[in-house]
Amino acid sequence: MSDFREIIKLRHTLHRYPELSNLEFETSKRISDFMQQFNPDEELDISDTGKAFVFDSGEPGPIVVFRAELDALPILEQTNLAYESLNTYVAHLCGHDGHMAILVALSKLIAENKPEKGKAVILFQPAEENELGAKDVVESMAFRELDPDYVFALHNIPGVPKNKVLLKEGSFSAASKGMTVRLEGLTSHAAEPEKGISPVMAISDIINALNELIRDSGQFNDTTFTTVIYIRMGEVAFGVSPSHAELGITLRAFENGDMELLTLKTEKIVELIAHTNQLTYDINYSEIYPATINDIECVSMIREAAERSGLETEQMEKPNRWSEDFAYFTATYKGAQFGFGAGEKQPPLHNPEYDFPDDIIEPAAHVFFEIYKDKLVG
Repeated sequence: MSDFREIIKLRHTLHRYPELSNLEFETSKRISDFMQQFNPDEELDISDTGKAFVFDSGEPGPIVVFRAELDALPILEQTNLAYESLNTYVAHLCGHDGHMAILVALSKLIAENKPEKGKAVILFQPAEENELGAKDVVESMAFRELDPDYVFALHNIPGVPKNKVLLKEGSFSAASKGMTVRLEGLTSHAAEPEKGISPVMAISDIINALNELIRDSGQFNDTTFTTVIYIRMGEVAFGVSPSHAELGITLRAFENGDMELLTLKTEKIVELIAHTNQLTYDINYSEIYPATINDIECVSMIREAAERSGLETEQMEKPNRWSEDFAYFTATYKGAQFGFGAGEKQPPLHNPEYDFPDDIIEPAAHVFFEIYKDKLVG
């Protein structure tokens, strides 16, 4: 049976051959091939490239899911590692290769300590980065038939001492959504802009109004903010005053209720400014992530597991500013996600110089294993 050194080698192989969201075919196959040595009772195909491995006691009891992500990012890696990505502009710069390795290590521990009741499910989920893979998994028939009692996940956190466990009841990571605003007016000759209807001033007014909205924080229960992602306007035609524009904005809020309010107020801003400038407008949304809401009981289970593992825990004061599609699991099932320190000098997530630290694989796996033993052994 594999030892942890072989699992680290697997992590390096996964790092060398990263794949983008919903294209993780080889990654999924490598995981499947490696997992066979642990003799899972069942292997399930979930949502195209996803895999779930079931360790079944054959006795009644809780069904506990542990989840990791399969996909990488569309970023050029700049690490000069021996196992640096061979797929140009695709790289594991968020640590999903490490998260997969942690669950493989957990599977090794489970194989050596079979469940005595219930089922343990090791889930490798596709498309976390940008295509809401968790939503697809939760809505899949295979996952619905599992009907888990608990779902757990972690995320490595650069800038935090290695192996420190970060806990948060309620909102663990922010809700977010991509808002696309399209404005349409009337072209005119660039020498006579007053005879057309240009969206130039409307874009400026929308951005200023959004900044004012966020500064007036008393309207919201917790942190909200907006980020302008891109602006496209007109054509490369210096004799034409433009008629159309497109504005991409990311909305974020720590609480789902605040996201609803932020969305409503942003739409009102666009409507008012478009009307004032005699423009028609259209609004669409994509990449919609609710806030990840951690269950209180599940957070307590993680805290106790970390303490039994001899690891330091810390209560987070605020949710993470980034979003996670794990929110779709916790919106439907009892579950929680926690942070796991990746090192104070570790480059940040999505940085081209980031590399997951191998030495946190085993201790992180043991936190999951303590949860597993508490619910499914003895």
